[in-house]
Amino acid sequence: MASPTVASEMVSAASAAVIRRSVAMIGSNTRDYKRDSGDKLYRRSLYTFWKRAAPPASMDIFNAPNRETCAVRRERTNTPLQALVTLNDPQFVEAARTLAQKAVLDGGETADAKIDFVAKRLLARSLTDAEKAIVRDSLTVLTAEYKAKPDEAKKLIAVGDSKADPKVDVPTLAAWTMLVNELMNLDEVLNK
Repeated sequence: MASPTVASEMVSAASAAVIRRSVAMIGSNTRDYKRDSGDKLYRRSLYTFWKRAAPPASMDIFNAPNRETCAVRRERTNTPLQALVTLNDPQFVEAARTLAQKAVLDGGETADAKIDFVAKRLLARSLTDAEKAIVRDSLTVLTAEYKAKPDEAKKLIAVGDSKADPKVDVPTLAAWTMLVNELMNLDEVLNK
């Protein structure tokens, strides 16, 4: 099971910078984009820097309106490319880690309670018994995977700018991060 790495984050940022520079006019004050840091980094995407000739890749992949006309309702789509973004993009991996960390710290004493904590936040409902069994099995596999590969676990929880809480065991947080990432990729989460 491959984990996203900091290298993929750097490649993605570098390629976005090249695209922005290639469509910008020489001397333009928007030729070079520097992303925010700290708390400003976690603002809603409403504040995303948008160049008409090169919209943010993730917005384009999720079929964001082109801003030339008003869109009352977004079109509903679900493509394999969107799944790759939600499973691998540093923004989504960091979001999954943040929710996983909250589940581990505040979600209850048992795995089932933590799973329910995550499900209610992502799906606005509890999982069925059949769904919960699948999620439990996945958690067991992921936990074994990251306990056997602690270096991979460290790489995974290092994705993004926010820091993981040191109170949470690294392999445990990595396993829960990937579990939340899987759940975030459900059609029910993305399309409803």
